[in-house]
Amino acid sequence: MRAWVLGLALGTAGCSIATAAMAADQAGATPPMTQAAPTAPTAPVDPADGRLTLARVFGNPDLSGTQPRALRLSPDGSLLTSLRNRPDEKERFDLWAVDTRTGAERMLVDSKRVGSGAELSEAEKMQRERARIAGSKGIVDYDWSPDGKSILVPLDGDLYLATLDGQTRKLTQGAGGALNPVVSPRGQYVTYVRDQNLWAQPLAGGPAQPVTKGGGGTVHFGEAEFVAQEEMHRDTGYWWSPDESRIAVERFDEAPVHVFTRAAIGATGTKIYEQRYPAAGTPNAVVELFVMKPDGSGQVKVDLGANPDIYLARVDWLPDGSALLVQRQTRDQKRMDVLRVDPATGRSTILFSEKSGEKSWLNLSDAYRVLKDGSLIWRSEKTGYGQLYRFAAGKWTPLTKGDWVVTSLVGVDQDKGRVYFLGNKDDVLEQQLYAVDIAKPNQITRLTERGYWNSATMDGSASRFIVSRSSPSQPTQVYLADATGKRLSWINENAIRPGHPYYPYLANHRETMFGTIKAADGTTLYYEMITPKLEPGKKYPVFFQHYGGPGTGQQVMRNWQGALPQYLVDQGWIFFQIDNRGSYNRGKAFEDHIYHAMGTVEVEDQLAGANYLKTLPFVDPAKIATYGWSYGGYMSIKMLEKTPGVYAAAVSGAPVTDWQLYDTHYTERYLGDPAKDPASYSGSAAIADASKIRDPLLLIHGMADDNVFLDNSTAFAAEMQRTATPFEMMFYPGYTHRVAGPGISEHLWKTILNFLDREVKNKPAVAAAAGDEAEAAAPAVPQ
Repeated sequence: MRAWVLGLALGTAGCSIATAAMAADQAGATPPMTQAAPTAPTAPVDPADGRLTLARVFGNPDLSGTQPRALRLSPDGSLLTSLRNRPDEKERFDLWAVDTRTGAERMLVDSKRVGSGAELSEAEKMQRERARIAGSKGIVDYDWSPDGKSILVPLDGDLYLATLDGQTRKLTQGAGGALNPVVSPRGQYVTYVRDQNLWAQPLAGGPAQPVTKGGGGTVHFGEAEFVAQEEMHRDTGYWWSPDESRIAVERFDEAPVHVFTRAAIGATGTKIYEQRYPAAGTPNAVVELFVMKPDGSGQVKVDLGANPDIYLARVDWLPDGSALLVQRQTRDQKRMDVLRVDPATGRSTILFSEKSGEKSWLNLSDAYRVLKDGSLIWRSEKTGYGQLYRFAAGKWTPLTKGDWVVTSLVGVDQDKGRVYFLGNKDDVLEQQLYAVDIAKPNQITRLTERGYWNSATMDGSASRFIVSRSSPSQPTQVYLADATGKRLSWINENAIRPGHPYYPYLANHRETMFGTIKAADGTTLYYEMITPKLEPGKKYPVFFQHYGGPGTGQQVMRNWQGALPQYLVDQGWIFFQIDNRGSYNRGKAFEDHIYHAMGTVEVEDQLAGANYLKTLPFVDPAKIATYGWSYGGYMSIKMLEKTPGVYAAAVSGAPVTDWQLYDTHYTERYLGDPAKDPASYSGSAAIADASKIRDPLLLIHGMADDNVFLDNSTAFAAEMQRTATPFEMMFYPGYTHRVAGPGISEHLWKTILNFLDREVKNKPAVAAAAGDEAEAAAPAVPQ
């Protein structure tokens, strides 16, 4: 469950707000750019009072300003490329380039002019759903050729080769679509998956040839299986060696995976899919790994061990191509073995292993790097907090330490022995960029400015960063920095000044306030709150948002939340959310509270937030409404079931109501095997206690959801109806786990707010609720 929560900036039931997705695979230095990217076009005529409307929140251009994606420097550093959305169609992206010497910019590939507009294959639609880009149109990714003369551009199921003069050449003919396309490390081939086999095509021209030939039916080559895409953050199933002499290729067979009949109910008809879905406690796909030459010959099977019921977590080549490093995770996710594999024979040996605590699990991470000297930079949670280590000659050396979390590894300057990483050392609500020398462990230097949530990528020579940052009052900005963190030039300053789409609403923008409360066991919990301009003696309703799930659940951050919370505040709501125990980036002990206990400690901590709100003199304690999507939707139901009368109403979007309907890798990580731990599943389920709900509930679900199946909501609705328990419901034909897009986002939020206005905000006052007596002692929030 990859953090499917409210995407406030987009107005979707989508991923949490994050900085723009970026990657940099570049070398060499360039002089600073001399110009900033232009500001976004002026927004349409806005209300004279500067008040937001739902139509404007979800309209064009994006109120958060231009948000480039996938920023990369060309191999020679002369161009900075990115995907940029259109002012008149913010879901559609084109490929742009900026000259790093002059600042001149131009569109390299126009997705409307070049693309065919053809419908994507079902396989590519599902991959985009797994990557949380299902709502994006046009160009969603690209890959520079190593010589820097051309760019591989996937578009509408086909592949195009774009040259720097703006010309494009079609490489494929759309026979089944082209999945996972890349340019090989030395630029000889374009490889991709089509018809469940891996194909290679000479970049210079010529027909594509199959690398594998056994794909078909339930067998797939070169793809990542469902749980790898959805839960393991592994999106591909093949890996080129650095010298292009070999390819490591995953083969998976879905034959053992149970078939679920999924109805994708649309506006004009229903499609029935026999989807192989590995629900908790049922068989996974059988995964194997092979090494072969680019023409498919010389296949060698990798020894992944005697037990086939494992997870292939990560695959990497050593820099010299002499071996593979394969991360093998046990089914119960309590052990990780890092295997060193001889590509000539497939023989594997265990390099080292990680083990979890008894009531815990191992989190997967991409924060590792194999160095030229054969050593390894590795993130481990062995101390209870994710920290960096160097592994060399069988010895571990800690590079960082403390009761804080390294969130990702950004780059390594191997010549200088300097490691760059992101973490929350200074403040759990901020992600900053830091550096540490391998020779001077724990002497850490912060390279970014306090008050922001930062992300960063680094070039291959470790000379420059692309830094993306935002704050509660500043939408995402992107700049180019040197290795000391010094800003060289703005890539996208995105300042809110005249001409920026959000500028007409800036005068009414309300400050985000942060604070802490204590959980029942004394643990510190962080919250954020946005209030209207408070009038003396007036009490306000609360829009209490939550996610609550483990794995990626941090929501309270010093970042840009977008326009939707500000709209809610404009409408007279207080916006509030709190991070409960079980969520990420607070250390393993904080997270482990949820082990075999879903639907318990999260509900307790959200209750602590509600009880705190009821002590505030400006909060109407009888008018606290709660909202969540996916795991948050599950939480909405559990909160009403377990704490009746606390919340005036709840909105539950796309909830999991029976965890035995959700996938193996996510669910078993926290609840175990349902055959061995049935009590964990029965205690976490939401259906059996449906009749205990006494407060107004709105249930929402996309009717073509292939992640959290619609069965979760229909089974819950049936139980509510069987027990004559009232509730309201809105289902969206044709929509998946993401219910969003032109028109639909506005309809979704009108539905939510009409329900909450009727049941909460505009409902006549009732007798004073418990907790009002604490008003006199409660702190006031500054205006």
